[in-house]
Amino acid sequence: MGTWVSQDAMWEMPAEKRIFGAVLLFSWTVYLWETYLAQRQRRIYKTTTHVPLELGQIMDSETFEKSRLYQLDKSTFSFWSGLYSEIEGTLILLFGGIPYLWRLSGRVCGYAGFGPEYEITQSLVFLLLATLFSALTGLPWSLYNTFVIEEKHGFNQQTLGFFMKDAIKKFIVTQCILLPVSSLLLYIIKIGGDYFFIYAWLFTLVVSLVLVTIYADYIAPLFDKFTPLPEGKLKQEIEVMAKSIDFPLTKVYVVEGSKRSSHSNAYFYGFFKNKRIVLFDTLLEEYSVLNKDIQESGVESHNDGEGDSEEIKAKVKNKKQGCKNEEVLAVLGHELGHWKLGHTVKNIIISQMNSFLCFFLFAVLIGRKELFVAFGFSDSQPTLIGLLIIFQFIFSPYNEVGK
Repeated sequence: MGTWVSQDAMWEMPAEKRIFGAVLLFSWTVYLWETYLAQRQRRIYKTTTHVPLELGQIMDSETFEKSRLYQLDKSTFSFWSGLYSEIEGTLILLFGGIPYLWRLSGRVCGYAGFGPEYEITQSLVFLLLATLFSALTGLPWSLYNTFVIEEKHGFNQQTLGFFMKDAIKKFIVTQCILLPVSSLLLYIIKIGGDYFFIYAWLFTLVVSLVLVTIYADYIAPLFDKFTPLPEGKLKQEIEVMAKSIDFPLTKVYVVEGSKRSSHSNAYFYGFFKNKRIVLFDTLLEEYSVLNKDIQESGVESHNDGEGDSEEIKAKVKNKKQGCKNEEVLAVLGHELGHWKLGHTVKNIIISQMNSFLCFFLFAVLIGRKELFVAFGFSDSQPTLIGLLIIFQFIFSPYNEVGK
């Protein structure tokens, strides 16, 4: 009987309290489940100390041990950073961090002469402050990951000055994209009438396609240098491989990724018949900035280091050997395989179907006052806050199922 009474009492709670409690409960349930899975994987890293038989022919013991220890450190970092993120998010909700930041944004707008009727302006200030808070709270974790974990395992190539300059530049570029796009989206929702969700979805579709198109040509070069891959055997082999699967290759670039990390990768971008391939210079020994610095210092990889400065010794120790052509082609072949199998197009279609459904459900729920009251907005229902509540919190079970 007591159990049924407590259940009845729970359902007699105001809707906004049930919504708030359900959001917190689901968030912690997902976090604990993902932590459990991560800890299972961590036990594998700890107990598997020898190269598995399946990898015996392609990986030596030293490489496997380095990889194992790196993954152990990464898993420890992920546990603590994930715990911090979950606690931070919970405290923000419990202590009304979102309505407080909205009120603060309103005061900032007031100082500039913008009243409550300038909701879009207040929304942009809110976004600026929220992203600034996120950047500042995430900075210590990013510093530790880069200058402790990545440095320990020989991957980091950044100086502190380069890191900070890069972080500031990323923040500024993000605001230059986020704020105009958000203001237009909010304006479309405001004037779109009953079918605003269709116009909002079409707008986000166009924006995503434009960003994908211009990213590598206009945004990425703000951070890294892109140069055409010179004529040679590797370029010929890449062109032959692309032709063998009818990949419409137009250009091949090398990106100067070695200024940040010695990790390697490759990717392609572009639409229709205008595809371009990008290789990290860490895949190609002769193009690595680190290796060029070593050569310009007059130090070869076989040098015993006697009489050299500590800086040169460190560069020789961390020198990236690069990959053979067939290894580069294997890395690139993996990426081109996604294109050949239609994964890129399929992912775009699925993501846009999901986006349309989310905007439709947002249109259905945006008028529910209890959603706003649940998160501390009893006197107003700002559109941006509705987007945040519905997309980030109310849709969280749906988003987890879709992962």
